[in-house]
Amino acid sequence: MESYYAQYGVVVAVLIAGIGLVAVAFTAARIVAPRRPLPEKLTTYECGIDPVGEGWAQTQIRYYIYAFLFVIFDVESVFLFPWATIFERLGMQAVVEMGIFIFILALGLLYAYRKKVLQWA
Repeated sequence: MESYYAQYGVVVAVLIAGIGLVAVAFTAARIVAPRRPLPEKLTTYECGIDPVGEGWAQTQIRYYIYAFLFVIFDVESVFLFPWATIFERLGMQAVVEMGIFIFILALGLLYAYRKKVLQWA
């Protein structure tokens, strides 16, 4: 029973060591980093041009939805690559499961298309 709890002791020790290293790194950065807040450093930088207008601007939500859909389908494609590399060893059940997975992705894409989310104008 002692070896069972010893395994948890190793996990706790690694966790404490990790937290300690992060704390030391942040403390060292705070001590060593130079701080000279000049007015030039505190201005907004826009490609070397002096900022014009306010820093707040409205953006249409359509662009965020488009980006969100891209990220979703991009991440889903990451799941397809490892599956494709060992396709022959997985058997018929894995083929059916991947077919269901791709079908659900296609339904999501069809839903986004019907809601006209993928149109820019």
